[in-house]
Amino acid sequence: MSPKQSFRNNGTKPDLREPALNKKKELEDVVTETLRQVIDTMDDTLVLEKMDTFQKKQFLEQINDTVDVILEEFGRHLSQADKQKIVKYVSDEIFGYGPINSLIHDPSVSEIMVNGSQHVYVERDGKIMKTDITFRDNAHVIHTIDKIITPLGRRIDESSPMVDARLPDGSRVNAIIPPLAIKGPTLTIRKFATDPFTAEDLISFGTMTREMARFMKACVRARINILVSGGTGSGKTTTLNVLSSFIPEKDRIITIEDAAELQLRQEHVVTLESRPPDIEGKGQVTIRNLVINSLRMRPDRIVVGEVRGGEALDMLQAMNTGHDGSISTLHANNPRDALARLETMVLMAGMDLPLRAIREQIASAVDLIIHQARFNDGSRKIVKITEVVGMEGDTVTLQDIFVFKQTGLNEKGQVIGKNMPTGIVPKCMDKLKAFGENITMDVFKQIT
Repeated sequence: MSPKQSFRNNGTKPDLREPALNKKKELEDVVTETLRQVIDTMDDTLVLEKMDTFQKKQFLEQINDTVDVILEEFGRHLSQADKQKIVKYVSDEIFGYGPINSLIHDPSVSEIMVNGSQHVYVERDGKIMKTDITFRDNAHVIHTIDKIITPLGRRIDESSPMVDARLPDGSRVNAIIPPLAIKGPTLTIRKFATDPFTAEDLISFGTMTREMARFMKACVRARINILVSGGTGSGKTTTLNVLSSFIPEKDRIITIEDAAELQLRQEHVVTLESRPPDIEGKGQVTIRNLVINSLRMRPDRIVVGEVRGGEALDMLQAMNTGHDGSISTLHANNPRDALARLETMVLMAGMDLPLRAIREQIASAVDLIIHQARFNDGSRKIVKITEVVGMEGDTVTLQDIFVFKQTGLNEKGQVIGKNMPTGIVPKCMDKLKAFGENITMDVFKQIT
């Protein structure tokens, strides 16, 4: 859909001859008429994404001139600051994602939540707050959603009212519209930093200690199979990115995700993305299909963005059949719960396997569970690094290598505590040494 078509479907022409009831209404009327006139004069063959800096500058001048003409024609008077607001709003609508464009480019914003046309919330420093940004109406929100998902070949309408997508920078997008969203179209964008966080960043944030980082780096390089568990918004994908950055350049990496958002810096990376069914209910490609296919692509490492279904069985089989060093995430409340969820997901594959056989597969495949949590003050921390030791009877045995101990809250409500080793030397140390990873025993020495 061209900008011209989309605005004609969503815009309502204002009557600028009538006196404005208030300043906000006056600005909205001028914005709407400016958009209409600018888009009506646009060349249908113009490709906005391919415009260079000079062309964009000319376009902004055109918008500015159009505002002046409209104000003069209808005898309206606005300050220069208000004129600039209108020019920015119109340019954001044409070149970006409308009212939320400034939020998308604001590095301090980690999440954007649009609850209908009049309520836009953001997350800053782990805390949610309401903004003064609004959309014209629900159709305007849906137009913004369409602008995000159309280039990806996705769609959203009454027959398919939910969609997962991503922005060009990898930020995760979810949208759901009426009739499922009762109070209006809802858009959630989880942003990622343009420059991905490194291990040093997570250390400085207090997410983990330098000793934990050294241990995790050694485990990744020594091809230890790792699961990153945690709740929603706990930072699992960020940690997965950091772990993936430890993979040697020589390895061929296959990443598998619902919406491609991992930001790997290695050169030899193949990125696979699942596909929802089309309007006829055909053509769906699931994460499980991609995991199975990846085994035929000669991977050194398989990185699955998140396991949430039957693909868990195929991932475990891959880990057990020579694809060591695989990494994935899953939702769980603690490491023990992560194994229980993994069992459930293996059963979702439709294979009638005895529970003991599933647990033996898990105990054999998974070496390490890194559990992450988000605290009330908005901070995210790795609260446990747990090793899967083996089986005792019908139970998978675990041992904590590092744990986070909270001692209280300070006067600002911030969490006080620290990560510390438990004193247990991991069973995988022999494998680390075999790969030339020299981790000294001091890393695991319990702090008294």
